[in-house]
Amino acid sequence: MKLSIKAVSPKLGKEIPLPSRATPGSAGLDLRACLDEAVTVSPRQLVRIPTGIAIALPGPEYVALVFARSGLGIQHGIALSNGVGVIDSDYRGEIQVGLTNLSHTPYTIQPGDRIAQLVLTPVVTPEVELVEELGETGRGAGGFGSTGR
Repeated sequence: MKLSIKAVSPKLGKEIPLPSRATPGSAGLDLRACLDEAVTVSPRQLVRIPTGIAIALPGPEYVALVFARSGLGIQHGIALSNGVGVIDSDYRGEIQVGLTNLSHTPYTIQPGDRIAQLVLTPVVTPEVELVEELGETGRGAGGFGSTGR
């Protein structure tokens, strides 16, 4: 499969590297901050960081998901403001990453910093069916810790 990437910023491929995998075993492509200058994210602040790219997925049977980078979250408290970003197959605008600072310390994002990762995955599009009852399971409706610690 090929992923078509369009540069929406002249910095892409020059000052800002193209999305790439950090290692051969990486599931996601690293997305980088396509900024003119550094952005400091204050505690609890929400920011939107451009990536400088737009993509075209091969078709509606695929979705691109934007996930947080674990190092930013664990080491600095920087997380995606919407949990997971969903890039639908028919979206052609610039991918922007919503970030929030969950720590008590300001964090500065520099131009070109890796801020998130993009993972492509197949989409299952079920036909929705309203039913009167669902099949029984051993767990039933138990949730939120019902299976133990």
